[in-house]
Amino acid sequence: MAALKSLRPAAGALARNPILAAVVAVFGLIQLPQLALQTAQPLLAALVSLALTGVLIVVAPFFQGGIIGMADEALSGTTGLDTLVTEGTSNYVSLLVAYLAVLAVNFTVGLVAFFAAIFGGAGLLAAGGAPRTVGVGVFAIVGGLFVLAYFLVAFFIQFYAHAIVLRDAGIVAGFTRSVGLVRRNLLQVLAYSLLLLVGSVVFGGIGGVASLLVSSQPTPFPLPEPSLPLLIGAGAVYVVAIAILGGFYATYSVAFYRALEDASPTA
Repeated sequence: MAALKSLRPAAGALARNPILAAVVAVFGLIQLPQLALQTAQPLLAALVSLALTGVLIVVAPFFQGGIIGMADEALSGTTGLDTLVTEGTSNYVSLLVAYLAVLAVNFTVGLVAFFAAIFGGAGLLAAGGAPRTVGVGVFAIVGGLFVLAYFLVAFFIQFYAHAIVLRDAGIVAGFTRSVGLVRRNLLQVLAYSLLLLVGSVVFGGIGGVASLLVSSQPTPFPLPEPSLPLLIGAGAVYVVAIAILGGFYATYSVAFYRALEDASPTA
């Protein structure tokens, strides 16, 4: 199974090229000031978060193209920052347009779901008795369909950037190539997605706990009192967890994509 066979080369590529984790770690470092400000200066933290979101929209396509190119190169040997710059620059426009299209779809789905929740909730409050029970069921079904539609779209287009960077596909071709590849390998991609989910839960959980310590937010869990050494240690754990998860995702996703493409040369 390609999902399992891709694990070993992905881990080996990351071990040979820790620069991949180092590049991802930069994004973790950028988020630390925002986390630290969430409790002490929530308004400032919100402004910083808004500014970072704007920066990420501009920078993300460059990083996405560069890290995919680096991971592809790492699977065959070694890679470096020159590949990050070359691949990120050469694919920037295509990835930016594709990224904005994905954001637009997500925004539209979220907006529709938001208004559906408002009007549906208002209707449920106005109703009573059995009609209200039926309304809750209908509301839950509609909400579930929105969630399912969102995840299905994300599931089928998840390799659009790989197609653009690794196969020089155009914007539309990147999406169609991803959809076709996933459609022909549904079980393989499902297994791959589940493995990523497990890894995300493990490393994401570690990073999540560390981020709570850095932000000093009140939680229902008994966490130690914040101190400078604890905050520094928690910040380091958070950055390392993000770096390992992000670096491995890069090599694993490319290794898996290459395996599917080799098995489906006409994709």
